[in-house]
Amino acid sequence: MLEASNLECVRGERSLFADVSFRLDGGEMLYLQGTNGSGKTSLLRMLCALTPAVSGEILWRGTPIGKLGEEFRSQLCYLGHQNAIKEELTPLENLLSAARLAQAALDEDAALDALALVGLRGREDLACRYLSQGQKRRAALARLVNEKRPLWVLDEPYVALDPAAVELVAGLIGAHLQAGGLAVLTTHQTVAVPAGAVRGLWLGDGDATQRSR
Repeated sequence: MLEASNLECVRGERSLFADVSFRLDGGEMLYLQGTNGSGKTSLLRMLCALTPAVSGEILWRGTPIGKLGEEFRSQLCYLGHQNAIKEELTPLENLLSAARLAQAALDEDAALDALALVGLRGREDLACRYLSQGQKRRAALARLVNEKRPLWVLDEPYVALDPAAVELVAGLIGAHLQAGGLAVLTTHQTVAVPAGAVRGLWLGDGDATQRSR
């Protein structure tokens, strides 16, 4: 369970949002939308304990995330707007390195299968600097294929992807929700996720509006 209460974000003298509250249980996803500069990425970073809120509280399984420290981070998969891959490494090397950093079990065969699934078969051993932007995004998103951590926080996961890749990633998110996981994501694209309950949260003009479907 992830719960946020009365979160506020201020940049300079401007309040990007205030009084943001929501609760997610297993199998639920928060679909975060808003205008440019409304604080979507800032809210995601708050949920990952990377940026402090001006006010409010975030609870993971009933405990403030600030008190949980590494225990909370071990439950979290965060993919930011940037791909966070090393250009000099290959997709295979990047994927295996990410697994080691997360202390997740991933052998080379499973990593190769994941890269093939996201459309990088034949490019596993090519340095990422030679890949297109869409291929680099696929290399980053390959982490989700074998990701077992319960909370996924995804910033624009569909950016630079073609329709087939968008459908694939939506399917991975749906399978995660169906298995009882939670997800929070922001995207400018309207993409149907094939499983789980979806809650919507709109940020803009210093306030937040919620809706569910």
